[in-house]
Amino acid sequence: MTKITFYRTTAGDYQGFVCDGHAGYADYGEDIVCASISVLVINTINSLEQITGEQMDVEADEKSGSIRCQLRNQPLKETSKALMDSLVLGLTRIEKQYGKSYCKLTFEEV
Repeated sequence: MTKITFYRTTAGDYQGFVCDGHAGYADYGEDIVCASISVLVINTINSLEQITGEQMDVEADEKSGSIRCQLRNQPLKETSKALMDSLVLGLTRIEKQYGKSYCKLTFEEV
C-alpha cells in the first residue's frame, strides 16, 4: 500500500507531504496504481520547482517507494496552493477508485 500524508497548518496551509510504499496492485512494471501515484507526485514536485520556483527539500528512495517533500517558504504562492490541491484531488480519486488497501491519504496538522 502507498500511504500519503499531507502536513498542513491549522489554517490549512500545506507544509509538505510524504508518499511511502508501493501500491501492490499488480506486479512491478504493471502496477497502474503505483505508476499513477508516482506520476502525480513527481509532476507536482517538478511543477512546484520549475513553474512556481518554490523552495523545498525533497528526498526520494525509489527502492522503498518513498518521497518526502518539505516546502520551505510560507505562505505558498497561489499557484503552488493550486498545484497541491490538484495533487490531493488526483490522489483522492485514485484512493476512491482502487481502494484504501492500495492508496491511503491522511492529513496531519503541524
